[in-house]
Amino acid sequence: MKFALLPFVLLLGVGASGQAITPAPAAPKSARPDAGGAAAATTLPGPAAALTKENVDVWLDGFVPFALERGDLAGAVIVVVKDGQVLTQRGFGYADAAKRTPVDPDRTLFRPGSVSKLFTWTAVMQQVEAGRIDLDKDVNAYLDFRIPAYQGKPVTMRQLMTHTAGFEEHGKRTMFEDPKFQISLGDYVKTPPKRIFAAGTTPSYSNYGTALAGYIVERVSKTPFDTYIEQRIFQPLGMARSTFRQPLPGAFAPWMATGYRQLSAGPSKFEIVGPSPAGGLSSTGADMGKFMIAHLGQGAGLMKPETARMMHDTPLTILPPLNRMELGFFETNINGRQVIAHLGDTQLFHTALHLFMNENIGIYMSFNATGEQASVGAVRRALFEKFADRYLPGNEMPATRVDAKTSAEHAKMLAGSWLNSRRSESNFYALASLIGQVTVSVDAKGQLIVPAGRDLNGKPAKWVETAPFVWHNADGHGRLAAQVVDGKVVRWSIDGISPFMVFDRAPASKSAGWIKPALYLGFAVLLITLLQWPVSALVRRHYKAPLMLQRRALLAYRGVRIAAGLVLAVVTAWVVSLSTLKALPSLDPWLWLLQIAGLIIFVGGVLLAAWNLRLVRQEKRGWFRTLWAVLVLLAMLLTLYVAWTFGLIAMTVNY
Repeated sequence: MKFALLPFVLLLGVGASGQAITPAPAAPKSARPDAGGAAAATTLPGPAAALTKENVDVWLDGFVPFALERGDLAGAVIVVVKDGQVLTQRGFGYADAAKRTPVDPDRTLFRPGSVSKLFTWTAVMQQVEAGRIDLDKDVNAYLDFRIPAYQGKPVTMRQLMTHTAGFEEHGKRTMFEDPKFQISLGDYVKTPPKRIFAAGTTPSYSNYGTALAGYIVERVSKTPFDTYIEQRIFQPLGMARSTFRQPLPGAFAPWMATGYRQLSAGPSKFEIVGPSPAGGLSSTGADMGKFMIAHLGQGAGLMKPETARMMHDTPLTILPPLNRMELGFFETNINGRQVIAHLGDTQLFHTALHLFMNENIGIYMSFNATGEQASVGAVRRALFEKFADRYLPGNEMPATRVDAKTSAEHAKMLAGSWLNSRRSESNFYALASLIGQVTVSVDAKGQLIVPAGRDLNGKPAKWVETAPFVWHNADGHGRLAAQVVDGKVVRWSIDGISPFMVFDRAPASKSAGWIKPALYLGFAVLLITLLQWPVSALVRRHYKAPLMLQRRALLAYRGVRIAAGLVLAVVTAWVVSLSTLKALPSLDPWLWLLQIAGLIIFVGGVLLAAWNLRLVRQEKRGWFRTLWAVLVLLAMLLTLYVAWTFGLIAMTVNY
């Protein structure tokens, strides 16, 4: 699963104009755009390496062990299937480093994270096929509680499957270690996050949405979700070493790979995923190979071919020509080839599943460590790209170019601060949309600088504009595209994030471009104000000089300094709390205390600072003291504004 909300919490269109995104009619395979866009050449640059077990094994032996060691990673399982058969399945490194237990692709269980969603979406399509679920019907028809309409529009199953239902990010009970915090799927989904986008207009990746879909499967099938998956997917495919049950049943526990943040940091405990249909699976590489073969075989053993084609080939275009969303799968097209896929990340395990649909080839990889500086992300991406380049090569770079002058102008239009569509707005998680805003800039040559798309060595991508507002990575794979409305860039995304997330321009009221530096300056003013109190007292004592203020002025003088200290204390408490936050109900009392105290202290600080400024001006204490009183008031006002705007005083523990 993807937990990309806050720096302190681990995560994985045309909506900007207000128009709903609607699925495009399914195009014939031969007519679908390739990975390079409509203008891309598809002539192979050279002969492909032979896709044989021997060749792939030699290649993997040269790539994976080095990548694991260099990235401080523990182990990996990799499976390649072709034409309905397992071509190779390999284990690398350690399932348990302390015991020197090697990864066994037949027996070692990994946590695929959000790749689990594909099983939930497969179950949904089975129920669509059975006539129990209508993709375009209000999901409230299947529930025993209600999802409120937003702007008059309900949520549909199609929107859940394409992450366009409009839910804000939800983190509470997402991942934890202690089973005492586990609740039923029905109880979990009955506290929904708020909807912040009109249905069908904006992709915003949602674990809650997938959990809701799993609960609908449970209700319409009258079978508990875990049991349904066992009976309708695992058993037909012979996936005997796979389970959604958490904690792991006794028969599975001995084979579970140990998870590591870094191999050198030692082991971590088993992660329980609260929204289980979104990321609760434990499975072996061999079992995942069977799942890939079933989907490459048009759903063999799972659903009718026409149902599988609907799932695999009902594209929703978010930003042409970037990768599109299917029903549960999303495209990761490469080298002019149609690829549907899903990625998955827990805090410890990191996974990818890619299906080359026309070539009948699939590759699955899973790692049981995050690695130094999250090295696993680059390793996972490089393994997929280099596999495609070696065995399924093609030229995805168009021959066309936008002239340098126009390209520089377009790049300047993209510069600024941008909000990720996967965000919260109604609670303190909204702070991530300030801290984590993406800044796009332009270098001296007029070329885009985007903090995304780095290669295995950490080098940033070099973007070349090949069509108006469409850029290609000149040194690798990937594209970036922007949407222009009324002559302004209002939205952009990039392969690897599109089609399930986009970036919308931050309004001035939420722009980190001015808020963050102003906030830092304001905190400095408050800190100096606080420290000046004891320092000036010591100086006066040394020189035996009394503080010559009237009673009201003295109260304001002391009050504003106490308020400055309390404001800084509350801010510090939020920083420490959020950097160590475990999103569990046991922290609710503390979060309530922070919000209530914050409201009282932030508002009180503004009132005291305003009173102090009034007295300073009345008593004509000089321009410097007046200026400083103004700065203190502005610092207090800004802190209150940020707390209000970004949810620090939202008075809720539903986050």
